Amino acid sequence: MKSIDLNCDMGESFGAYKIGMDESVLKFITSANIACGWHAGDPKVMETTVKMAKDQGVGIGAHPGYPDLLGFGRRNMNCTPEEIRQYIIYQVGALQAFCTVNQVKLQHVKPHGALYLTAVDNEKIARAVAQAIVSINPDLYFVALAGKKGELMTRVGEEIGLKVMYEAFPDRAYTPEGTLAPRANPGAVITDPDEVAQRALLMAKDGIVIATDGSTIELKAKTLCVHGDTPSAIKLVETIRKVFKNNDINVESMGKT
Repeated sequence: MKSIDLNCDMGESFGAYKIGMDESVLKFITSANIACGWHAGDPKVMETTVKMAKDQGVGIGAHPGYPDLLGFGRRNMNCTPEEIRQYIIYQVGALQAFCTVNQVKLQHVKPHGALYLTAVDNEKIARAVAQAIVSINPDLYFVALAGKKGELMTRVGEEIGLKVMYEAFPDRAYTPEGTLAPRANPGAVITDPDEVAQRALLMAKDGIVIATDGSTIELKAKTLCVHGDTPSAIKLVETIRKVFKNNDINVESMGKT
């Protein structure tokens, strides 16, 4: 029986604003990427999400991004590699503190938004992210883009000594080059639960995704991400789990896949 991790970005509420359906989505996933306060989230939201994940037995990961609350971390910023290293340490350290206080293990680190996509192509930024992670805890998993386009992140992570967890996105469209289609493009975010579940099945079972031009992209994903701020997020993860069960694919947390 094949196994794969199912992760979701969450803890992205801020102050009086609630984003995502974290409590419901947590029932269907195995790993949670929790915002660390710079693109979204705040201390109350961070600890609340850590506690909910712990109660559900869901693996906890830090989801650090650019210091860009107004742009939700999805805008590029001209930061030096040294600044990026410090930003990662700061944010992961904050979430690690909440994990320590609540007696639960921090499992992984996954860069958020524009920082993630910058690390895909920029070796200096990818290395700064990886160096920050390994300096905090070399046992943390480094979540990187699966497929040929993610080879740079993977190589840098492995060179530094991190365990790399290859990630694919069933609810996002892929370009023929193997990266995520910009969110501004029509159809970049896929919201139909049946379509997303079938894409997830292709990724988990056959190691492929169909790009926007109809071409086939090979990727060996160990974790699949569904975005918690998608209006249909609950139905997406519920349908994925149902399709996986019908196809003898086991869903379990990182490190067991």
